[in-house]
Amino acid sequence: MPLKRHREPFSHPDWLFELKHDGFRALAFVEHGRCRLVSRNGKDFSSFADLAQAIPKELNTDAAVLDGEIVCLNENGRSQFNELLFRRGEPRFYAFDLLWCEGKDLRFDGLHERKRKLKSLIGARGHLLYCDHIEQHGERLFEFACEQDLEGIVAKPKNSPYQFTESQTYWLKLKNPEYTQALGRDDLFAPPGKKPPKPDWTSCTIACAELEL
Repeated sequence: MPLKRHREPFSHPDWLFELKHDGFRALAFVEHGRCRLVSRNGKDFSSFADLAQAIPKELNTDAAVLDGEIVCLNENGRSQFNELLFRRGEPRFYAFDLLWCEGKDLRFDGLHERKRKLKSLIGARGHLLYCDHIEQHGERLFEFACEQDLEGIVAKPKNSPYQFTESQTYWLKLKNPEYTQALGRDDLFAPPGKKPPKPDWTSCTIACAELEL
């Protein structure tokens, strides 16, 4: 699910809010003790082989597709993007959605139910982490993110399916305008032409086609 930029924080009883972790967005395909981490452009994250090996051992199911973020964390649990970018820290995977599990397509279930199921599959903190949320109080969480110098928050309708089009998405990102780790980021990532996410990734066709048992 892509994120749409939203400027003003808000609160609403029908929405849930998560901290936005600063890393590499990825899908994790887990099947029979193996995991493949795939980028938004449909490429394997081969440089995170150790992380891929650890995820199936910490996930309480044999087959699933997770949406999440590859991150490096400091001693306070805050994302450290440069440590991740230059492979200086130990990577972890923050999972925030469950698209498929044990032969069942979950994309049409409500987000709140998908997250409840996801949380039940992740045990003690290790390489695989569950991205928790709060309900209703988005403004309060955004204020906390800014106070702690975090990247921002993500807002999601709590009963929304995992569905979207090229012009419409349910998920909103609200970025901390004073986030210190963002300084110089635009210059660092300034390719000649920005490539859109691979259609197979954003439509999640791959999530339900490649893992049919």
